[in-house]
Amino acid sequence: MRARIYQPAKTAMSSGFAKTKSWVLEFVPETARSVDPLMGWTSSSDTQAQVKMQFDTKEAAVEYAEDHGIDAQVFEPKRRKHNVRPKGYAENFSYTRRSVWTH
Repeated sequence: MRARIYQPAKTAMSSGFAKTKSWVLEFVPETARSVDPLMGWTSSSDTQAQVKMQFDTKEAAVEYAEDHGIDAQVFEPKRRKHNVRPKGYAENFSYTRRSVWTH
């Protein structure tokens, strides 16, 4: 069995970093998906492709893979180059604002 270990990126639909702290062990599909000719749904006979395990640390995920004989490949996350300071909506109305904010 082959698997990949990675830290998920933040979703494009949210500005928050929820669910990006943990590490995920996900099995690589062994067989290709097939299309049902009647309904057009995609299906697969590989049940391991549905398994996603979450771990608190990368070391815990690697240790689990080694203990269970899983050939795992670790993908390091790509970090942002520039550290963006998070701002709230209320900062638009701050008295310490450098420029005037009007409608």
